[in-house]
Amino acid sequence: MVDRKRILKGLVIAAALLLGCYMFLWQSPEEYRVRASASGPSPSVTGAPGEANCTACHTDFLVNSGSGSISITGVPQTVSPGEEIPVTVTVNQEDGVIFGFQLTVIDENGAEAGSLSLPKQNPAEMQIVEGVVNTDTRHYVEHTSQGIQPSEFGTRSWTFNWTAPLSDPGPVTFYAAGNAANSDGDTTGDFIYTTSQTTNEGASSPYFDFDGDGTTDVSVYRPNPGAVAGNRGAEGSSAQWWLLRSSDQGTLGIQFGVASDIPVIDDYTGDGKSDVAFWRPATGEWFVLRSEDSSFFAFPFGANGDIPAPGDFDGDGKADPAIYRPSTGTWFILRSSDSGLVIVPFGVAADKPIVADYDGDGTDDIAVYRPPDNQFWLLRSSEGVKVYAFGVVGDRSAIGDWTGDGKADVGFYRPSSSEWFVIRSEDDSYFSFPWGSPGDIPAPGDYDGDGKTDPAIWRPSDSTWYIFGSTNGFEAVLFGSPGDVPLPSSVSVN
Repeated sequence: MVDRKRILKGLVIAAALLLGCYMFLWQSPEEYRVRASASGPSPSVTGAPGEANCTACHTDFLVNSGSGSISITGVPQTVSPGEEIPVTVTVNQEDGVIFGFQLTVIDENGAEAGSLSLPKQNPAEMQIVEGVVNTDTRHYVEHTSQGIQPSEFGTRSWTFNWTAPLSDPGPVTFYAAGNAANSDGDTTGDFIYTTSQTTNEGASSPYFDFDGDGTTDVSVYRPNPGAVAGNRGAEGSSAQWWLLRSSDQGTLGIQFGVASDIPVIDDYTGDGKSDVAFWRPATGEWFVLRSEDSSFFAFPFGANGDIPAPGDFDGDGKADPAIYRPSTGTWFILRSSDSGLVIVPFGVAADKPIVADYDGDGTDDIAVYRPPDNQFWLLRSSEGVKVYAFGVVGDRSAIGDWTGDGKADVGFYRPSSSEWFVIRSEDDSYFSFPWGSPGDIPAPGDYDGDGKTDPAIWRPSDSTWYIFGSTNGFEAVLFGSPGDVPLPSSVSVN
């Protein structure tokens, strides 16, 4: 009988120690552990901004120093307001005996984002608790004492639901901490892991989303405004940008740059909105008009003959200035996270940059389209090099997440037949379809905000956009004038 009690007590203590730094300091150690086991880990140990992680108590090893890992899966690249999404947290370690976790979701300002809910379980293997960080309330989903046993050898997963806010919060980050414990009855010998997963940020957000509502906006670049009005001397006049905001159908006109400048639209400030920006070949300068307050900043990066190719290469939610130098087949990237310079040889003189997130890891990848050979060369940040031979001479690349799996798909538009061809990132199969007419300009984007790229063309002859939304269906929008360049087409190259 004594041995049975001792074994039972050991199991309770082991469960108590998972992810625990608790506030019952006036209790004896045994009372502390038993109560902690019943209530689960205390809040605010996910490693999110303003929080600690569980190495505060499990002090034998540094965080993320073991052979295991923690992952968050099911988080989409983009979410719709009010959407309910199943999310799974998994902790792995080959020699782990019992496992625990805690997760919270916050926006870029540190405020709680959306709400968490649990599936029906008997007994309950998870629970939701409340904590306060810097006067802000945060809720956490975590294990209970019934949810610590491995689901199979060396691993444990928990699945729950997250419901997105009813209004767009901008970038949202899921923070999680996990414990792979040895079940020895105390806090020694346990490994702590942390991770995060962000949605609605950087390359994960639709390109050319100027109002931050998660959809691509119809927009044009007018390099010679006077020429549109019939003024022959307009070549030296200031260029114009015309934006049709999808959030309120409002039109915004901006005068910024000159005809020889090259559009480099992206989110350089990390506010979830695309910034009007251009690169000036003559001087190698970048000019960015901040979406927050319409102020601008400029800096030199690159030289005449380079090709600008911005993207979020460091995953911080901000576009990094980057250029591809055809003369040497070299990429130069200026990271926004630490102002570090990255130099990568990848490509040949005939290549055109096609930056996108091809492996779905939340960072953009270096990639090129090689028109003479009809080849797409991808240098994926988490999955290595991949090459596709796809298309014929004269095709225009049309990269986008056509299938909605969070990974960019290789695709192109064939002007001679007005057909689109897409290779699915999931299995390398392809599909094709007709959309458009000869003389149209391809301008694909996510125009209905469902996370899938939509085929769209701009027809110069009638200044009309013809969009076939994967959710909203057909739409024709009259916007632009002869001589305009549809901005979403600026990422499609010959």
